[in-house]
Amino acid sequence: MPVTPDVVLGCDVKIFQPDLVNLYGCRIGAETKIGAFVEIQKGAVVGARCKISSHSFICEGVLIEDEVFVGHGVMFINDRYPRATLDGHLQQDSDWEVIPTRVERGATIGSGATIICDVTIGAHALIGAGAVVTHDVPPYAIVTGVPARVRGDVRQREERV
Repeated sequence: MPVTPDVVLGCDVKIFQPDLVNLYGCRIGAETKIGAFVEIQKGAVVGARCKISSHSFICEGVLIEDEVFVGHGVMFINDRYPRATLDGHLQQDSDWEVIPTRVERGATIGSGATIICDVTIGAHALIGAGAVVTHDVPPYAIVTGVPARVRGDVRQREERV
């Protein structure tokens, strides 16, 4: 079942192709839109009025506040040192610790970005397409590149439009 019974969906959540998503043990806020081929794992929280574009992966430990845009193919990571095995045996949930990530209200994450764990993306920040976020991003900052670096301020950019 692509959307398991333990998923908590707010009012008017739109999952455009429910057979083509994998949602389990997560919470999705009201009026959020979720595209095809999205996986949202147990313990992840997505706020209200968000847009999660196709092919994105939101893992356990990720908190996305309200009104956040997640572009196509965005990947979140919750483990700094992932391994398949521990002493020659497949790892179990108890063998590693989830490292949380927070995306604050109104932020935008461009397509193809990778968000490394243990960061906070500040309110209304803009993450450029393909960026790799390895450190906290201040509110309203525009970051691009690998690794992502501050390139500007959303408020200054909006004044020019």
